[in-house]
Amino acid sequence: MLLLEIITPDKMVFKGEVVSATFPGSKGSFQILKNHAPIISALDKGALIYDTGQFKKKIFIGGGMLEMQKNHIIVLAESASEKD
Repeated sequence: MLLLEIITPDKMVFKGEVVSATFPGSKGSFQILKNHAPIISALDKGALIYDTGQFKKKIFIGGGMLEMQKNHIIVLAESASEKD
């Protein structure tokens, strides 16, 4: 499992374990699975989709940054909403 944290300037949007997550990268969407290599990436506006193994959830972010290392993903998003 991966630990995913989605944070905006004003709140913690999500913190929990996920099986996978797909992000709107600045050069196209990409997916992170367990044991992915460390990465830092800029994120564009778009859908961030994560799968907990029990359900999938889609959150629309207004751009930001992502850091992944040691199965821990931190997303610093400019904004986040469940609606597009």
